[in-house]
Amino acid sequence: MIEAVDLTKEFGEFMAVRDVNLHVPEGEVLALLGPNGAGKTTTVRMLGSILSPTRGWARIAGFDTVKDAQSVRQVIGLLTEFPGLYLRMKGLDYLRFFGELQNMPRDRIRSRSEQLLKRFELWDAHDKQVGKYSKGMKQKLTLVRAMLHDPQVLFLDEPTSAMDPHSAKLVRDAMTDLRHERRTIVLCTHNLAEAEQLADRIAIVRRGQIIAQGTPMELKKQLLGDPLMELRLAGPMNGLVNYLQDKVNVVTHGEDWVRYTVPDPSQFNPTLISQLAQQSTPVITLSEISRSLEEVYLQIVESDQKLEDALKEQYDQSL
Repeated sequence: MIEAVDLTKEFGEFMAVRDVNLHVPEGEVLALLGPNGAGKTTTVRMLGSILSPTRGWARIAGFDTVKDAQSVRQVIGLLTEFPGLYLRMKGLDYLRFFGELQNMPRDRIRSRSEQLLKRFELWDAHDKQVGKYSKGMKQKLTLVRAMLHDPQVLFLDEPTSAMDPHSAKLVRDAMTDLRHERRTIVLCTHNLAEAEQLADRIAIVRRGQIIAQGTPMELKKQLLGDPLMELRLAGPMNGLVNYLQDKVNVVTHGEDWVRYTVPDPSQFNPTLISQLAQQSTPVITLSEISRSLEEVYLQIVESDQKLEDALKEQYDQSL
C-alpha cells in the first residue's frame, strides 16, 4: 500500500529528509519514532501529496504521489500535528464540508458522520461550534474527518497527544479495528508505549534518515541482546549464582533472586527448573523481564549520536 524509494526533501541547503525507503503492506501499522525535527512530519507530507520530493518517489495504493496527487488524496486520511479547524462551523457542518470535498454522497456523509461521532463520543456536541470544543474533542473531530471517507491508508501524527486516558483508549481501539479491517496506518508518535502496543513495525528517524527499522521484538533482540530472565526463590540463593555464572550471563542478583540473560530460554530454563526440583529448591517464579521500547529507542539514538560525535572528532583532527 505504501512504497517509498530514496525519498528526499531539501529546503534550500537544509536536508529535512534523506533517502527514506519504506514498504508498508496492506493492513500493517508502521510507527515512525524520532525526536522533534527528525523529519517524520515532512515524510508524511510527501507521502500524502502535500509536498513534492526533491528526489526519489513514492506510491500510495499504486498511485504516484506527484503524478497522481488527486487520486492519492482520495485514498488516504491525514491527521496532521496542527490540523487546523474552522472554529465557527458546527461539528456536523464541518464534516459535511470535508465529505463534499471528497465527493461523498450527502446521505453517506450524514450516516458516516453520525457513526464516527458516536464512536468517539462526540455526537452530543455535533450541533455545537467547533470553537467551543475542548482540546481533546477537537483532536477527536480531526480524526473523524480523516476517517470520514473510509480511506485505505491513514497517516496519523500524534493522534492522542491532547486526549485524556479514556479518549486515547477510544482512538487506540479504533486503530486496532482499522488494522483488522486491513487498513494501512502510519503513526507518528512520541508515546513509545502506544507505538509498542499498536505497531507491527517501527522505523526510528533521526536527522531525516531511518536509522533502524523492524518489529518491536526484532529491535529489542538486535539492540538489547538475549532475553532477560529473573529467578526468585523462597530461600537464599546459596551457591546457585556461582553455578549459573558458568552457564549463562548473570546480570545482577540479590539474597533470594538472580537475573540473567540466555540465548535460548526454552532450552535452558526447563533444565534449570528440573535440577532445582531434584534438589528440593523452592522456586517462587522464573519469568522473562519485559524490556520496553523506550530502552531500544534511547540506545539507538544515543549510539547514533556517539557515532556522529566520533566522526566529527576525526574530521576536526584531520583539519
